[in-house]
Amino acid sequence: MGKTGFNNQLYIEKQTESINRAIGRFGGKLYLEFGGKLFDDYHASRVLPGFKPDTKVQMLKNMADKAEIIVVINSGDIEKNKTRGDLGITYDADVLRLIDAFRGIGLFVGSVVISQFNGQSSAIAFKQKLERLGIKVYVHYPIEGYPYNVQKIVSPEGFGKNEYIETSRPLVVVTAPGPGSGKMATCLSQLYHEDLRGIKAGYAKFETFPVWNLPLKHPVNLAYEAATADLNDVNMIDPYHLEAYGKTTVNYNRDVEVFPVLSAIFERISGSCLYKSPTDMGVNMVGFAISDDEVCADASRMEIVRRYYSAKCDVRMGKSDGDTVQKIELIMKQAGISVSDRKVVEAAIKREEETGKPAVAIELPDGRIITGKTSDLLGPSAAALLNAVKTISGTAKDVHLIAPSVIEPIQKLKTNILGNHNPRLHSDEVLLALTVSASLSEPARRGCDALSQLRGCEAHSTVILTQVDAEIYRKLGINLTSEPKYQTKKLYHG
Repeated sequence: MGKTGFNNQLYIEKQTESINRAIGRFGGKLYLEFGGKLFDDYHASRVLPGFKPDTKVQMLKNMADKAEIIVVINSGDIEKNKTRGDLGITYDADVLRLIDAFRGIGLFVGSVVISQFNGQSSAIAFKQKLERLGIKVYVHYPIEGYPYNVQKIVSPEGFGKNEYIETSRPLVVVTAPGPGSGKMATCLSQLYHEDLRGIKAGYAKFETFPVWNLPLKHPVNLAYEAATADLNDVNMIDPYHLEAYGKTTVNYNRDVEVFPVLSAIFERISGSCLYKSPTDMGVNMVGFAISDDEVCADASRMEIVRRYYSAKCDVRMGKSDGDTVQKIELIMKQAGISVSDRKVVEAAIKREEETGKPAVAIELPDGRIITGKTSDLLGPSAAALLNAVKTISGTAKDVHLIAPSVIEPIQKLKTNILGNHNPRLHSDEVLLALTVSASLSEPARRGCDALSQLRGCEAHSTVILTQVDAEIYRKLGINLTSEPKYQTKKLYHG
């Protein structure tokens, strides 16, 4: 833990150069489809230690004077109230969050595109809301036979029906709250409309994973397969690149499958396709910034195990069937790993066996493993946090960071006033109590100071934690996994 395997600054430099070359290649205007997360790419930061979650945004800040942002959202996702699992907010709310975040760092957001629009009332309401907020909104429509009916797609009845997006800068970054939003179709539609207006423009794709210049079964690429197992994504050798250049590169099945169609669309729009392979379309330079391959490989193996536990919990919570679990089990075999490689798992289970109650284990930055048990005062996740900061700050075991006299009034508030049945403190309540105690107690102050050292630590719970506990661990930067079971046999788990 704590080792770095990725040169963040080198990556920003190389990535900026790569995008600038692509802009020049197409005569000064580029539509760049931005896959993955821009502000909070925690997957990349976990598998590439040294990669910062907002690295891609920092790279774009270097190009702020020539870049503008288009945010795309699918009408169907608005209608279904689709939610980002990592943030717990709907896609339409995330559009507003993204716009605020871009503007907050000086990047220009030109407009929002509502794709696959078919008269959905919720999409109309969202469009009106955006327009009241002073945001330009464009509507794009479903195209029958997309993406295979090229003749229909590249025609007045296809892309021609879509509203033309007014843009003013050479680099147009097309992003979205999540996959399936219509980023690529938006880019291609714009190429069609730009060509009608005699404007030369090009398209490129920025996907961080899979890393095209790493081996197919490299742990970093296997971790991406595990992360997208529910989407049926599979990494594969790019056959078009191999045929055109005699070089082996890695892409994923959807891009390889659709490449002949994309090539035909490019040819129909502009008369030719400059790309000979899906790999050609990419501008990703992540592979060139890996400074320690083994560090990244080890981190990726651990990510695969975390994804396995996440998939198992999704099945238990009724969010998915067992297919994703089976796929990740196969990936684990390919990577040569098992759940026993995750040290905190055994420690947490052993603590539960000793106490007969749920437990949580946390691996500290120096490799030591501490545990937290369920007690009358604290839940296991809260107890583990207190034990962790106590250990990091060098506080003796018999010293209370939070006095029982502070905890008891909170318990009375929860049960007697707020009507909760469980008097134990959750992680958020414990952190507030610790903060209050820090003004009166030196050990508590040291405990507060130690919280920042938990970022990047590993943790495992013997039961599925409540949403509030899991969210606190996420905000602290702790990589949490859980056994796929609940503490009780109730049907509802709030």
